[in-house]
Amino acid sequence: MSDNLSLVERQARAEAEEIAALLRRYGQKLPEPGHAEAFGAFFDRFGDARVVLLGEATHGTSEFYRARAAITQRLIVDHGFTIVAVEADWPDAARIDRYVRHLAPAAEARPAFQRFPTWMWRNEEVLAFIDWLRVHNENLPPERRAAFRGLDVYSLGASIAAVLGYLDQVDPAAAKAARQRYGCLTPWQDEPAAYGWAVTHGKTDPCEDKVIEELNELLAHRLDYLRQDCEAFFDAAQNARIVRAAERYYRIMYRGSRESWNLRDRHMFDTLQMLLRAGGTDSPVGTPKGAKAVVWAHNSHIGNAAATAMGWQGEFNIGELCRTAYREEAVLIGFGTDRGTVAAADDWDGEMKVKTVIPARSDSWEFAFRKAGHARSLTDWRRIDRRELVDALREPRQERAIGVVYRPQSEFLSHYFEAVLAEQFDAYLWFEETRAVTPLPARRPKGAPETYPFGL
Repeated sequence: MSDNLSLVERQARAEAEEIAALLRRYGQKLPEPGHAEAFGAFFDRFGDARVVLLGEATHGTSEFYRARAAITQRLIVDHGFTIVAVEADWPDAARIDRYVRHLAPAAEARPAFQRFPTWMWRNEEVLAFIDWLRVHNENLPPERRAAFRGLDVYSLGASIAAVLGYLDQVDPAAAKAARQRYGCLTPWQDEPAAYGWAVTHGKTDPCEDKVIEELNELLAHRLDYLRQDCEAFFDAAQNARIVRAAERYYRIMYRGSRESWNLRDRHMFDTLQMLLRAGGTDSPVGTPKGAKAVVWAHNSHIGNAAATAMGWQGEFNIGELCRTAYREEAVLIGFGTDRGTVAAADDWDGEMKVKTVIPARSDSWEFAFRKAGHARSLTDWRRIDRRELVDALREPRQERAIGVVYRPQSEFLSHYFEAVLAEQFDAYLWFEETRAVTPLPARRPKGAPETYPFGL
């Protein structure tokens, strides 16, 4: 069969074998992530970091979620991490946060994670982690309880509702004024992409000035509102920031993917920084002084974009921004797999399916890890005695990225990009074969308590 391979294919396989030999030598074999204590112990080396960013090569792989849970548990229990910041909308994560920190549910809270892709966070793997986090927090003082926060920008309608609901409680006159300002967006809040299209094509005026005005007005009364309820104001102010960011995001999305991508990742990074800074204030937001955060997001967000085709085309991401801001105090850990199954859709807003992940291309990083022969491994190249490994990982190779959509029939064009692994990540977590996450039912399971965090 090898005689039928092209010269390019043979060269790619030979290069992969050379890299695989080093990955075989330096990669540490790992137990199953279900053995959380034994699995998490391998990550004690990252405990001194300020921010540990944990990736995923897909949005629908069970092993990635369970591994992040085991690592995060170790970092919280043994290394003082107090924030879990995830690639999810703030209002949805806020419902989970109140559950894990034993706070009263927000009035008229919407069920969490009802928007596509529901399986990304409404799955058994995430539920197991947040139940663990609730138990962990139970006997701790409020200021030491670990928080669960959302970083994303998509929650325009929910964030508007959250701001108005807060002001209705604390300042009805301000709520009336806020409704007038946000009224500009009211026709669009259920379909914000349509707002962006209408502005781009001159069908409606932009609402930018109104949402900025509302945010500034809210912040101008910060001291008065903080005296009433620090926690509630913190949440409302962040939702007002999201409305500002989301309005701009949907307004510029039709100009091109680069500008909207950068706005989204800048917002996620700014939110992370806000959470870390909040640890040094008197606000009881679950983040004590010297707060340390674990970030859960896709590899494309947490790896240093400057080392990938994304960055070479002008995009940046939260990983690159963390690397610049926190230097060696930020640890970027990529995740990868060769084959198995994944929860994904054919198209955006499509039905979730359990799809087969086909084996990786021979010119990819995943192929080299497969040839190394480890079923599960952690490869850490930050140490100075691993120069030959770092040198081998400095050449660009293809890397696979599966989001909420997976199209194996066009996999190379749809899901591969070039990356320099040594500069993209500090370490890499490998699973040779993986399986899809298990989605939760749409309704609360029979017998589940009223406090069930994903709602009805």
